[in-house]
Amino acid sequence: MNHSEQQPKDNYSYGRKIKELRLKMGLTQNEVATDLEVTPGYISNVENGRTSMSLRLLIYYARLTGLSLDALVGNIETDYQETALDRELMKEISEMCVESKEKLLKFIRIWKE
Repeated sequence: MNHSEQQPKDNYSYGRKIKELRLKMGLTQNEVATDLEVTPGYISNVENGRTSMSLRLLIYYARLTGLSLDALVGNIETDYQETALDRELMKEISEMCVESKEKLLKFIRIWKE
């Protein structure tokens, strides 16, 4: 099996999304590589789908954007987006007081009708 057969077919779309995020943040490949202590070539390979993203790279972008890792992965992987959104909602709801949770539940029930 050659190297390209071992990679998930979606590496390119993931890499493209990571590149878009980097550009949106106004960062160069060199800046990201320096922060992560990797080579600019590694960042280029990830962005061009030649290398799978590492967890370390995902954590870096999550911290940089202020997103949870779940939210970031949900933005990158559309199949995971629903799960990430559910987790984010549950986190926010868990931090609410009982009175606010009751109000939210009433609102949701009205909204569903």
